[in-house]
Amino acid sequence: MSLNKVMPRIIIADSQQLVACGLHATLRSHGLDQVVGNARNENELFELVDHFSPELIILDFVADGFTVETIVKLKSKGRVRILALTDAQQGSTLVHALRAGVDGYVKKDCDLQEIVEAVRETHAGRKFFCGQILETIRKEGIDLESLNVVDPDCMGVSLSKRELEVIRLIAEGFTNPQISEKLFVSPHTVTTHRRNILQKLGANNTAAVVMYAVQSGLVSPNKFLFGQRH
Repeated sequence: MSLNKVMPRIIIADSQQLVACGLHATLRSHGLDQVVGNARNENELFELVDHFSPELIILDFVADGFTVETIVKLKSKGRVRILALTDAQQGSTLVHALRAGVDGYVKKDCDLQEIVEAVRETHAGRKFFCGQILETIRKEGIDLESLNVVDPDCMGVSLSKRELEVIRLIAEGFTNPQISEKLFVSPHTVTTHRRNILQKLGANNTAAVVMYAVQSGLVSPNKFLFGQRH
């Protein structure tokens, strides 16, 4: 019983049963075994929502049986969080999803570990966008803040605990492979975190990230200046 309090109740909404079953198995293998149902269309989805009151819904809103309006309807029902999981989409589709209220967005061809991390981060109340989605957002010139996607904190950006850890390690001079080893995540996931961080900070290079780390107190200026890394 206590396990249910720790793990999110999850519903997978995708008309492609092979995809849904594969995702279900992947989540279970990573300890996220609280998937309470797979919905093949909107009607099935809302029946499951009413019955299980899930904390998280993983939704392919462009699959047959679902639309962007599905997101709006879900948000109107309460505090459920939504992770969009789709194939490649144009910028306009992303904008519609973001405005409708998705809390995270990843592509189906992302690294499995990245998808699992997106599930964890989204359920924890943080925003998560995979590197490919961020690249589309950047190319299309989409302003996330104007869409009210990122809730800025007192410093003007919203960074997850893991992103702050990555920033600290970047500032201390660690490489992506070294960060991957320290945080027990894949190098691809570290790359995604770096992209997310650059997007959120509006930074173009590592130097700007280091400056942010120093100014925000994540690392000591002396530690950075004198390279006291072991």
